[in-house]
Amino acid sequence: MSRFLIVLDVDSTLIEDEVIELLADCAGKRVEVAEITERAMQGELDFAQSLEARVATLAGLPDSVITQTYERIRVTRGAKQFIDEVHSRGGKVAAVSGGFNQLLEPLAKMLQLDFWRANELEIAGGQLTGKVAGDIIDRKAKADALVEWAAACQVPLANCIAVGDGANDLDMMARAGLSVAFNAKPKVRQAANLVVGGNDLAALIPLLP
Repeated sequence: MSRFLIVLDVDSTLIEDEVIELLADCAGKRVEVAEITERAMQGELDFAQSLEARVATLAGLPDSVITQTYERIRVTRGAKQFIDEVHSRGGKVAAVSGGFNQLLEPLAKMLQLDFWRANELEIAGGQLTGKVAGDIIDRKAKADALVEWAAACQVPLANCIAVGDGANDLDMMARAGLSVAFNAKPKVRQAANLVVGGNDLAALIPLLP
């Protein structure tokens, strides 16, 4: 049983980057992918369709791009300090991402997250197929993850804090007792209970119970 649960979005929240754009760099498709990402985060495109369109641009890349991309990820300032503070106060920290588990898992272990979930890039013959394996982590799946983890920790939803920046985070934020827009798009800032500017996760420490 934990005192409270923090659930963080990953791209542009827990990390400063959009991982799909870093991967797209390797395919020479960053501009094309960034445009689709922006439209999805603004809520102009269905997330699942936009993800499939972006991942399709990666078809044929060697799976070594995953390691190359991981090495380029920039963890958001204050992230480790914030996570350590949550743990010191008896809370749990989770991350749920519309990005990719092959990149989130090593990051989560490094940061000592308690739970994490993301999409799985399909790989065959040492290459990315341009498809996602299994169910897509969309806005409903993010909300479902928060509810599932809260139950696992025996934490009431009222004691959950959801932190995100894009339209894909809105359902998750709606389920939490406190929703925080961090470095967020206008639609998310309007929906959130609190808006935190800047790009330092340590700024969230005063919100912890």
